[in-house]
Amino acid sequence: MSSPASDSTLEGAYDKLHPTIRRWIRDQGWDELREIQARTINSVLEGDRDILIAATTAAGKTEAAFLPILTQVAGRKEPGFSVLYVSPLKALINDQFKRLDELCENMGIPVVKWHGDAPQAEKKRALSKPQGIALITPESIEAMLTRRPADAVRLLSAAAFIVIDELHSFLQGPRGLHVASLLRRIDAMSKTPARRVGLSATIGDLPQAAAWLRPAVPHSVEILEAKSDSPELRIQIRGYVEPSELDDPDHAEGASGAEEVPRRIALDDIADHLFETLRGTNNLVFGGSRRTVESAADRLRRRCDKAKVPNEFFPHHGSLSKTLREELEDRLKDAKLPTTAICTSTLELGVDIGSVKSVAQIGSPRSLSSLKQRLGRTGRRRGTPSILRIYVREPNIDQESGVIDRLRPNTIRSVAVVRLLLERFVEPAGQVPEIASTLIHQILSVIAERGGIRARPLYDLLCGPGPFASISVSEFADLLRHLASEATKFVEQSSDGTIMLGKEGERIVQSRNFFAVFESADEWRLTVGGRTLGTLPISFPVHKDSLVVFAGQRWIVQDLDEKTNTLFVAPHPSGVVPRFERADGERLHDRLAAEMRLVYLSSDEPAYLDDKGRALLAEGREMFRALGLETTTFVQEEKDLHVFLWRGSQATAVFGAAAAMAGLPGEVHDLGLTLAKTNSPEALTKLKRLAEANHIDATEVAAFVQNIAAGKFREQVPEHLARTLWARQNTSEISGIIGMARTLC
Repeated sequence: MSSPASDSTLEGAYDKLHPTIRRWIRDQGWDELREIQARTINSVLEGDRDILIAATTAAGKTEAAFLPILTQVAGRKEPGFSVLYVSPLKALINDQFKRLDELCENMGIPVVKWHGDAPQAEKKRALSKPQGIALITPESIEAMLTRRPADAVRLLSAAAFIVIDELHSFLQGPRGLHVASLLRRIDAMSKTPARRVGLSATIGDLPQAAAWLRPAVPHSVEILEAKSDSPELRIQIRGYVEPSELDDPDHAEGASGAEEVPRRIALDDIADHLFETLRGTNNLVFGGSRRTVESAADRLRRRCDKAKVPNEFFPHHGSLSKTLREELEDRLKDAKLPTTAICTSTLELGVDIGSVKSVAQIGSPRSLSSLKQRLGRTGRRRGTPSILRIYVREPNIDQESGVIDRLRPNTIRSVAVVRLLLERFVEPAGQVPEIASTLIHQILSVIAERGGIRARPLYDLLCGPGPFASISVSEFADLLRHLASEATKFVEQSSDGTIMLGKEGERIVQSRNFFAVFESADEWRLTVGGRTLGTLPISFPVHKDSLVVFAGQRWIVQDLDEKTNTLFVAPHPSGVVPRFERADGERLHDRLAAEMRLVYLSSDEPAYLDDKGRALLAEGREMFRALGLETTTFVQEEKDLHVFLWRGSQATAVFGAAAAMAGLPGEVHDLGLTLAKTNSPEALTKLKRLAEANHIDATEVAAFVQNIAAGKFREQVPEHLARTLWARQNTSEISGIIGMARTLC
């Protein structure tokens, strides 16, 4: 249910708070409680529902949740944590600890950070006398359940509240499945399940989020959505064209071979503009991949060196050491020195870095949810605008260029994203293909926690309302048999029917990498003078005297230790940007794909485009008209046939599988499909079979999907189960295949 605001519900909220909290509010110099804070205080203190708080970044969500929760649990003496705060990031936990520690100390409520980098002494004190608040990561909950199950019951089962921060980040991906399963398991060990409070800034579908928060009774979740008070938004899209015959759009500046004058690429021009525009202020520049981040940061540092000014530009990504990341976060937050972070999504979530003047993105956005989260970092001070710059890179067009490149889809998509941003559209969470893999992880975890469990109780614990609700009893039994097979050896069954860990299962559960449901690759550790800079993928080719760009600087490998996977490096003027992991593109939503077509059909010239951006937009539209795409869906290009669908990534992928089933295997892209060695008559003949069908068998379509299993334990997922779950998840897309085929025919 959604709870609207009214003057009567806001009256007296302050007076309901604990006296120490009221004194703390006065000490902070607050004039009044914010509307979302007052409403949450009333909901927490006067009701017993789960609560979903949706409010923009810096709207006071954390205080909205914790001020009434602390009031509720003050003076509680029962052993066990009163409140669990679950966060996706260790850095967020550290931030919240700083915000809560003084207030909680004044109230006599202990607070403990519980993650891999937190001090052990604090955890030991909490173990001996668990009370108050635990700020914890999902992986630390997992470790407690599997390594210290008795302590887990003692510490977790008496919680009155479980607060889930950045809830939108858990709505998709295996980590969201993991957290939902952990919450279900904590409920199972509790006499009275804790109230759940979800916090998020960017949710496209609030009922969907409520269903994640309390799957058994989603309608009972009270949704508190803050009144929108968005700052002025200033946007610019800047267009750039790469040089011809470009192999690497992110190579290191000055590392393009033996040329006396290194050939400039689009990133050089982007770095020039960033340097001229951002110097002297605090900003975030999102680079997409770690490789782009390193390349851009290196270029900007070199421009500072050339201008003989202090460097203000620093990289921030997951491969950098925690120390380097925290130094940059602290520098941004202190705001004493102008600082621009060139980052991946690592600074997208709510780590406290203060307010930044502007946000920039290198590359065309693909997700409104992600873009809005990033944009929430700017314009946080009253009266200051939110500033967004999008730097679009397009390929050079010559006689060899293909139709898709000539349509300038990156520019078109950027304009479509801005249109939807201005309409306040945020896409809902998409499907999560890692269900079976994450279920395997949780099966191993529960067996380790319980020391063994029978099949039916195991199924009931994991597969009720929640992340694995789609798994039937028979499918679960088949999965257990597969995990017990001689080829897998993850589990085994005793004579009395108890399921226990098998040989391989024991090994995996004892691994230090078990607690996380996401994969962690083997990596080289880079050190200089005994200080760790971060890690590189083990697949990156290194040897003594290798040159590498990392942490925004250039290094030479002086020595390496293969036993410990350590590289000993020293500064060097040259270097090559490492090839990090392949970045999987964010899925395009149906609404964004449809909006791209509308941009092609329009004739406006948005004022937020620079001259090059307007030219690229005009080029894309001109090619769209030249191809007749207002009315046609097929375009022949030499021996290949392009099929323009104007649907989101999921629907396009499903239709691509159906086309392959009909004898038309093709390559899926943002605008549709490209069918190799096919012409329109051949394609139409085969597509008519789909168009004339009365029913499409989902399992038959699933048979044509490549790499259908996903997740950390994808190799242990039975293929039949993977295809069954894929078909089940894509029911609506599969039911639309006939309609799409008829439209094409």
